[in-house]
Amino acid sequence: MEADWEFEVGPDAAGLAAPVIDAYWPGFVDLRLAPERAWGLPEAGQFPALAEALARLNAAASPVWTSKCDFWPHLEPGEFDPDELDAPPACATHAMGCYIDLLPRSNGQWALPDAVEAECKRLCGRLRAVPLGCCRADLVVRRALTAPELMGLGITAYLISCGPSSVEAAATLQNALAAFRDALCGESTLE
Repeated sequence: MEADWEFEVGPDAAGLAAPVIDAYWPGFVDLRLAPERAWGLPEAGQFPALAEALARLNAAASPVWTSKCDFWPHLEPGEFDPDELDAPPACATHAMGCYIDLLPRSNGQWALPDAVEAECKRLCGRLRAVPLGCCRADLVVRRALTAPELMGLGITAYLISCGPSSVEAAATLQNALAAFRDALCGESTLE
């Protein structure tokens, strides 16, 4: 599985501020209190594998919790690069993706950029060991508002898959989400 990471915490070349993860946006559902509520989210109705990942990522044993997600059932050809997904041309006909905003379970966990960088490197290493093509994970480190007036760091994880049909792209994304949640929660047996 392809995987990479980057920091996006300052202004871009045009001077525009980088996006910030807002943990308590108006539609926020705190899945830490009841991870099974993930299946009631609209995104989960479109893609149940996303609910499985969210429930696991918000479980008490998880090192993270989630604040927001989205699912894109159809990506246009210009919205993804088949080479970055390690996909042969015949498999790049249909693509889909999702994102999940991740926040550390404890306040000191990613307090310093070095700590979140180490986590991204560890996670990318585990994901690259997964023998799964036609997909990738991109981890973007962002500033995160984790409580009123408390700014920290978080990760937006983008997962994209493709396939010769939408059914095969969905199966690949389901496998990529499973590998992602297992690698993040430290339960992967792939290494």
